Amino acid sequence: MAKDISKRALKIHEKLLEAFGEPIWRNPLPAIDELVSTILSQNTNDVNRDRAFNALRAKFPAWEDVRDAQAEDVVSAIRPAGLANQKGPRIQQVLRAITEERGSLNLDFLVDLPVEEARAWLTKFNGVGPKTAAIVLCFSLNKPAFPVDTHIYRVTGRIGLRPEKMTVEQAHPYLESLFPPETYYAAHLNIIRLGREICQAGKPMCAKCPIIKLCDYEPKTK
Repeated sequence: MAKDISKRALKIHEKLLEAFGEPIWRNPLPAIDELVSTILSQNTNDVNRDRAFNALRAKFPAWEDVRDAQAEDVVSAIRPAGLANQKGPRIQQVLRAITEERGSLNLDFLVDLPVEEARAWLTKFNGVGPKTAAIVLCFSLNKPAFPVDTHIYRVTGRIGLRPEKMTVEQAHPYLESLFPPETYYAAHLNIIRLGREICQAGKPMCAKCPIIKLCDYEPKTK
């Protein structure tokens, strides 16, 4: 059964490549930048995340400046991302904890660690969950990690790639076990695109879906 669902996951990946092409995200950010950006992205969209990130960088030229700033100044800068009163202190706490442990805010050392060791190091900080760690690992450090965001969690449940009652936390290692590691980057981005453009939360457009024949969702239009 596990082998069959892994085969289906690979076929879904291949069909999405045919439909959407090989996706390319933005230019990779340094790991510390991606970490902050991903914390800002929680419970908001990409546009607001980027507005907040750019405002933060404009106000504070270095991450050490963010770390040492007055909390209200950080909160004010990142307000476009929403939940600024929670995200501002969280970002500062993470930056302080990293400095305390490493002596600096450079995370390049994570490149040399095994992926599970790097993941464990990141997730020990309050506010850094499995998705945030996986995004840093995958997109900044080129390590095999499969981030599970809202779209991926919804779509993989709907199409039958994961058990319906599986939690988001459980979905990270589960989906990593289904997809070959070399597909993580493209599969992640293309499933997100599928969720945004076709397999939408309220009303999936099944008639336009490139993976309709590989989907368990009912009812659907063939």
